[in-house]
Amino acid sequence: MTADRPPYRDPRLPFDQRVDDLLGRLAPDERLALLHQFAPAVDRLGLAAFRTGQEALHGVAWMGPATVFPQAVGLGATWNEELVRRVGEAVSREARAMRARDDRVGLNVWAPTVNLLRNPLWGRNEEGYSEDPALTSALATAYTRGLRGDHPVYWRTAPVLKHWLAHNNETGRDTHSASVRPRVLHEYDLRAFRTAVEAGAVAGVMPAYNLVNGRPNHLSPHLREQLRTWTGQELLVCSDAGAPSNLVDSQHYFATHEEATAAALRAGVDSFTDHGTDGSRTTARLRGALDRGLLDPSDVDTAVRRHLHVRFALGEFDPELDPHAGTGAFDTPEHRALAREAAEQAAVLLVNDGVLPLDPAAGRRVAVVGPLADTCKLDWYSGALLHRSTPLDGIRERFGADLVVHAEGADLVRLRCAAGLLRVPDSGGAAETAPAPGSEGALDPALLAGRTDLPPLTADGEGTVFALTDWGGGVLTLRAPDGRYLSVADDGRVRASADRPGGWVVRETFRLEPHGDGHLLRHLGTGGHLCVAADGAKVAADGGPAPAVLTVETVRRGTDEVAAAAASADTVVVVAGNDPHINGRETEDRTTLALPESQDRLWRAARAANPRTVLVLASSYPYAIPDAAAALPAVLWTAHGGQAAGAALARVLAGDVSPAGRLPQTWYAADADLPDLFDYDVIGARQTYLYFDGRPLFPFGHGLTYTHFAYAGLDARRRGDTVHVAFTVTNTGPAASDEVAQVYVRALAPSVPRPHRALAAHRRVHLAPGEGRRLEFAVPLDALGFWDVAAGRWTVEPGVYAVEAAASSADPRLEARLRVDGPALAPRPVLERGLEAADYDEQGGTEIADRDRASGDCVTPVGTGPGELLYRACDFGAGVRTATVEVSGTGTVVLAGAAEGTGPGPVRAEAAVPGGPYAYTALEIPFTAAGVRDLRITLTGRIRLARVRFTAAGG
Repeated sequence: MTADRPPYRDPRLPFDQRVDDLLGRLAPDERLALLHQFAPAVDRLGLAAFRTGQEALHGVAWMGPATVFPQAVGLGATWNEELVRRVGEAVSREARAMRARDDRVGLNVWAPTVNLLRNPLWGRNEEGYSEDPALTSALATAYTRGLRGDHPVYWRTAPVLKHWLAHNNETGRDTHSASVRPRVLHEYDLRAFRTAVEAGAVAGVMPAYNLVNGRPNHLSPHLREQLRTWTGQELLVCSDAGAPSNLVDSQHYFATHEEATAAALRAGVDSFTDHGTDGSRTTARLRGALDRGLLDPSDVDTAVRRHLHVRFALGEFDPELDPHAGTGAFDTPEHRALAREAAEQAAVLLVNDGVLPLDPAAGRRVAVVGPLADTCKLDWYSGALLHRSTPLDGIRERFGADLVVHAEGADLVRLRCAAGLLRVPDSGGAAETAPAPGSEGALDPALLAGRTDLPPLTADGEGTVFALTDWGGGVLTLRAPDGRYLSVADDGRVRASADRPGGWVVRETFRLEPHGDGHLLRHLGTGGHLCVAADGAKVAADGGPAPAVLTVETVRRGTDEVAAAAASADTVVVVAGNDPHINGRETEDRTTLALPESQDRLWRAARAANPRTVLVLASSYPYAIPDAAAALPAVLWTAHGGQAAGAALARVLAGDVSPAGRLPQTWYAADADLPDLFDYDVIGARQTYLYFDGRPLFPFGHGLTYTHFAYAGLDARRRGDTVHVAFTVTNTGPAASDEVAQVYVRALAPSVPRPHRALAAHRRVHLAPGEGRRLEFAVPLDALGFWDVAAGRWTVEPGVYAVEAAASSADPRLEARLRVDGPALAPRPVLERGLEAADYDEQGGTEIADRDRASGDCVTPVGTGPGELLYRACDFGAGVRTATVEVSGTGTVVLAGAAEGTGPGPVRAEAAVPGGPYAYTALEIPFTAAGVRDLRITLTGRIRLARVRFTAAGG
C-alpha cells in the first residue's frame, strides 16, 4: 500500500485484515479511549468521533422530530414480520437522514428490546414484543434486518439487542438477582436472542442492569458460552448506562472499580456507557486495571477489534463505497403511510357482539370520551411528533366533526388553602416562548427539565379551575384551562408550564394525602409538599415550611360530563388506558392489573347512559377488566400507536380496516393469577400461556375480526429434521380481512413438565370474502424439544406430538398427530457426570446463585431454609458407597434417595467453610444407593451447594 493510503483504507482487503492494521496503528491510550461510549476522534489516523447507542425502539428517539411508530408491544401485536421489517428499514433510513444534518445522531442503534413479557406488571412492558420466545425472536429478526439493510457488506445501521438476560423487573433492577434454572434459560430467555443473532442482522447486545443467578449481567458467562458461539461475526457488547459503576456502587460485587472494569471487559463488555460524555474515568479504570495486572493488553485489543468491526461495517472508512450514504429518507409519504398501517395492524379486537364496525354513512352521533380521547401519548423512547392524530381527531375526520361530541371525563376542581384559591397567574406571553411540540428544532417535551420562565401559582382572586385526572393509585395530574400541566422545576416552584407529563423524573404528578379536614398535595417527583407563600407556590421537603392544607372543591364530576355526552349520542367510544410516563414505565413497575378506578367509573357511567358503549384501551400493557369484558358490547386494545394512532383507530371503528391484531401476551383476569414479580421460573411458577393452568381473561394469540375464517385440511409430516405443516384457511364471512394463522405443538406424554402448547409458526395473510389459501410451514424438529438437564443438551424426546392449526393459543381448530421415534431418554448418569446442583427437576425454597464471580451456578436456600431439590431418575448403577458434596458457607446438606418409597435413609453433611461464599470444600459422606431412583436434597442455613459426586461401590 502507498504511504498515503494504508491497508485499513483499502476496501479490497477483508475487514479482519483492515481492522488489524488500524489496531496496530493505535497507541495504547487511544485504544482505551475507544472503549467508552463516546469514543474521541483520532485525527492523525482520520478516525472521527464515534458514539455507541442511538435509541431506535419504534422510531429514532431523543434527537428531535422523527416518525413515531407504534410502541414495540404494538408491533408485537401485528404478528407481522414483513411489516416490522419495513418499520425497521424506515427507522434506519431516518437515522441516516438525521445523521447527515446532525452528527449527534448515531448509527449504532440500541434496539430492539427482546426481553420476554413474562409478567405484565413489568414497568417496561411497552418495550418488548411478546411473552413467547418464538414470536419475539421472529419479530426481532425482522426488525434488525430492516435496521441493518440488505447490502452484503455495509450496514445501514448496526442494531444492538436489549437487555441480556432475563430482565423483567424495575423494582430493585440493579440489585435484584433473577434465579433462572437451566431449562428456563435455554427454552425461554436465550431463545429470544438466538434466532436474530444467527440470522446475521445483529451487531451486538446490551447486558441488563439486574443480576442472574447471583451474578451481574455485565459479567454474564453466557456472553462467551452462548452468544459468541451463535455466529462467526464479531459482536459488540455495549453496557447499559451507569451499569459498569453499579458493579461497585450499588451491587458491591467488587471492592474497586479497577477490578469491576477488568472483570466486565474479560466477560465480554466492549463499550462502557458510564459518566455521560466523560470517558476519562473509564479510561483511568482500564489503565489502572492494566497496571495492577488485572487485564492483559490483549483483552483491550479484543474489545477494540469488535468496536472497529462495527465502524467498518457502517462504511465509515469507505464513504465512496457506502451504498447507504446519501440515501436516508425522512418523514416521507411512505413513512407516514407505514406509521398508519402499523397502527391499524396493531389493533386487537377483544370483544364484539356486532356493535362494530360503525357505519360513517349512517349519520349517527358518536361520543368520544375518556382521558385518552384527545391525546397522542409518547413514551420515554419516542421521538418528537412531526404529525399527530388523536382518537378524537381521527373520528371527527372519518365520521364528521358535526356528529362527534367530546368529553374528557376529568374532574374539574378548585384548590383552596388558608390564603385563598390557587390561581395560575397571567404568563404575560412567556408561555409562547417554547417551541411547539413537533415544530422544527423542538425538543421532545419529555426531555425538558422544567420551565422557570413563567410565574408560579398564587393564592388570590377567584382561583383557577383545574382538570384533575387520577391515573391510578392516587397518582394525579392537574391541568390549567390553557392546557398546561402543573409542573415543578429545579427551583421548586409550581407552575402551569408543561405540555405533558414526562422526563426521567416526572415533574407533573402529585398525590392528595388526607390531613385533618383537608388534604396535603405531595409532589411525587421530589417528595415535597405544596407550600403557599406571598411569593407564590412551591414544594418543600418535610421539615421545611409548613405545607398548605387544601380543600378540594369539585366544580364538575367527570362521570357527569361523560354520562351527558353518552346520552346525547348513538354510540359511545370510551378511550382509556395509561400515560406511558406514569404508573408503569422504566424505573417503575405496576402494582396491579386493574384499570384505574377513575377510568372504571367512566366506562360504567357511559354504559349506564348508553348501552352502545365501546371501550378502547390505549395502553402499554394488559389490564384485568372482567366486568367490562362481560358488560360491554365491544372492547378493543391498542398499544400507543404513534403519530397515526387516531386515524388508524377511526378506520378500524369504521370498518375501513378489519382489526386483525393478536394479543402478544396473556391478559389475566385478576392479580391473583400472577406469580411474584421476581419469580423467573416460568415452568415451576406456571407462567405465561405456555404453563398457566388457570383460565385467562383473553388468551395469548386472541383477536377478533369483522369476518369469520374456516380451517381445513391439516397435514403434518416429518422429513428429516423438519416438520412440514400445511392447512387451508378460508374467509367465510362478509368482509375482507387479515387472519393470523397459528401453529402450535405439544407433547402428549412428556416425561418432564412441558408447555400446554407452544407456538411453532404463524403467518398473517389477507383474504377477500370467500377466498381460501393453502398455507405451508416448515417447522424445525427442534421446536418439539426441551433442555434435558440430565444430559445437559437440547433433546427431542421420542413419543407422540400434537400439531395444531389454531386461531389462538386457546382456540385450536385442527389437530394432527406426529410420532417421533428414537431411543428413550436415559436416566441421569450420576456416576459418570455427577450432579450440578442447579440441574434439578423441581425445587422449593431455593434460589440459584453464583458459584464464583466468573462462571458457574450453585443453589442456596432462600433465607434460612430449608430448601428442597429433586433430581428424578438418577442412575446409581450397581451401587454407590459415598457422596461428595461441594459446598460453601454454613449449614447442612441432607441427601435422601428413594425408589417407590424405599431406599436409604437420609444422610447429613454439615459445613462451616471459612473464606466467604466462594470458598468451597468437598465433604465426603457415606451414601448407599443402587439402580434408578429419585434423589432429594435438603439445604438448611447459609449454605451453597455447587455439585454432588458419587463413588461407586467397590470403586
